[in-house]
Amino acid sequence: MSTSAVEVSGEKVKVIWDKRLIKIFCNICIKEILKGNRPGTHFTKDGWLKIMTNFEKETSKAYSQRQLKNRWDALKKEWKAWKKLKGKDTGLGWNPIKRTVDASDDW
Repeated sequence: MSTSAVEVSGEKVKVIWDKRLIKIFCNICIKEILKGNRPGTHFTKDGWLKIMTNFEKETSKAYSQRQLKNRWDALKKEWKAWKKLKGKDTGLGWNPIKRTVDASDDW
């Protein structure tokens, strides 16, 4: 579980992201990407509006665009770290069958 905080009316509101919410959020984002609402590196205004609307429909949680964007940025950062970890620079690999990290005996 992870958290993020956003200031609302002068107060910080903490959002708790569990695995279920993250999965729902990612699936909604993927749908919006496939619809063309992320033509480059950023979602369009309409894309964010649809993400917020669909997220609230599926979770009954009305998170702001900023809260969702913060989660997107955090997930992107984690993904980059994961790609680097299992990349050739570290000498580690990924076993898709076992779904585990592969390392040589030297590790």
